[in-house]
Order: sequence, then structure tokens, then C-alpha cells
Amino acid sequence: MATAAQVKALFESYKNGDDARFKAIATQIMAYEKNKGNTNFAKDLDDLIKGFSKRIDNKISSTSVVPIVAPQGELSGLFEAKYSNIKLENLILSDNLSIKLNRVVKEQQEQQKLREYGLQPKSKLLLLGLPGTGKTMTAEALAGQLHLPLFTIQLDGLISKYMGEASAKLRIIFDQIKKVRGVYFFDEFDAIGGSRELMNDVGEMRRILNSFLQFFENSRTDSLIIAATNHEKLLDKALFRRFDDVLRYEIPNADLMKKTFFKYLRKEDFKNIDIDSLVKEYSGFSYAELSKVCENAIKKNILDGDEIDTRLISELMNEAKEQKE
Repeated sequence: MATAAQVKALFESYKNGDDARFKAIATQIMAYEKNKGNTNFAKDLDDLIKGFSKRIDNKISSTSVVPIVAPQGELSGLFEAKYSNIKLENLILSDNLSIKLNRVVKEQQEQQKLREYGLQPKSKLLLLGLPGTGKTMTAEALAGQLHLPLFTIQLDGLISKYMGEASAKLRIIFDQIKKVRGVYFFDEFDAIGGSRELMNDVGEMRRILNSFLQFFENSRTDSLIIAATNHEKLLDKALFRRFDDVLRYEIPNADLMKKTFFKYLRKEDFKNIDIDSLVKEYSGFSYAELSKVCENAIKKNILDGDEIDTRLISELMNEAKEQKE
């Protein structure tokens, strides 16, 4: 039968109106009973879960969202929790990244079907790339696409000056990952995943990484864990093989630059913009920088009456280029 902790969590999720968590816990109980050999009971539970799944999914995708209780107690200071309205279709991605991310979503959505065949869905992703290339937005989009809360791990709350405390906090984080299904995002992952060969401090930081590797490798969860870094070369080599997928994010090429401009500017603006010359002259800009240029152009149009044309975009691109240098 279900454990006392599962029953308690089931009642708590019902009390808090957390339908997504209620469904996740019910699914865990069903899987537990199935593994114990109680196939008839497990099938009855599965039928019940399927019966209210559609209602829950419709509720989540409508105007109401599942409430998130702010992390308290030991979890306070370790997580930032929110819901995201961003979907994968809102991102500008290369074909390769789009295919891989849609595969992750499909496996997450049908993880119970995979487990019936003894298979695990992709649940551990490593995102690599320069700043502004879409890593953080990917975490938000996956959370939005799966209708799951996004928990961003606060690394400044994790890394402590007190010996051994960070490893204890990592245990708390991975316990939470098991208990509450969500998307868990470790940004600036090199802060804890740096190569042990490059570490000047051979003490606490090594222990943090070793603890992470241990918890991460033993983690079997319905949640999605995402780590991201701008500094691939700093990561410990032992990390790469522990992720289900390693996704590399690049500066947009000419075609993706055009898509970015078309996403943020109005169609009527392009009658005065030589998009081909702009893309050719300003290659090397990130998605974040391009979106900022478009935002500043729109502000100048609204507040100063400046026409959005090639001249204005060029001026703003040059300003952004100077700031980069």
C-alpha cells in the first residue's frame, strides 16, 4: 500500500488545490502498487488517474494556474519558484535544438508509458552556450510546455562558508526534486560543477561537486533537471556522461537573426528596413542583444517619434556593439 508520506502528501496537495502534484503523487502510488505485484489494484488506480487527467490538464492550460507555495523552512533561500507562460513555440531555435527539445517534452508527457516498458524518460539536461543564446528561456519554455512549476536553484544560498553545509543543502534540494514534480534549473552551473583538476580549493568545492554527482546519479524522479553554463571548458568531465542530453546553444546565424527581427518588430516597419544588410553587417549578436535593440527601437518610436528604419536600427546596433566591447 501507499506509504504514510505519500498519503500525507496526497492530502496536502488536495488541501492546497495543487492538482498537478495530486496527480503526480497518485501516479507514484499506482506505480508502487504495480511494482509490488498488485496489478489489478494498480490498473484501477490508473483508470481513475486517466479519468481526472483531462480535467486537470484543461484547468492548468486555462486562465487558472496551479498555485505554488513559497519555499519555507529549510527550502527558504534555496529556490525561486514561479510558473511560466512561455512555450517552445515562442523560442527561436535551430532545427537541431527544436527536435531535441520536443523529444524531451514528448518523453516527459508520456513517461508512464515508457516506464511500463522499463524505460526512463529524458530528465537531465545540460545546456551549454554563450550568454543570451536562450538557455534560461529554454528552462522557462519547458516548464510552460509541461505545465510544471519552474524552480530555479539559488546558488548563493547553496554555497556556504561553513564546512559541509552545502552538501547538506544539496540533499535537501534533491529530496525536494523527488517529492514535488517540476522543472529544476541550476543556472551558472560551473559554480558547483567546475573541473576538479582546475580547482585551487581542493577542499569544500570538491566535496560539493562529489555530493552533487552522487545525488544526481542516484536521482530517479518525475521531475526535469536542467543545468546551464556559459563556460563549458570549466566543467568537470565526469558530469557530461551523467546527463541524458547535452544541448549546445549558438549565436544566431543570418536566418535566425532575421526571424528574431520579425518576431519583435511589426510587419509595417520592414518597408523601411534593409534587413539583409543589417544581418550581414552585425553578425555575432545574441538573441538577447537583438531583442534589446528591437525593444529600444520601439521605445524611440513611441516616445520620440523616430521612424523604425535601417538608420535607427544601425545606430542602436552600434551602441550595443560598443557596450559589448
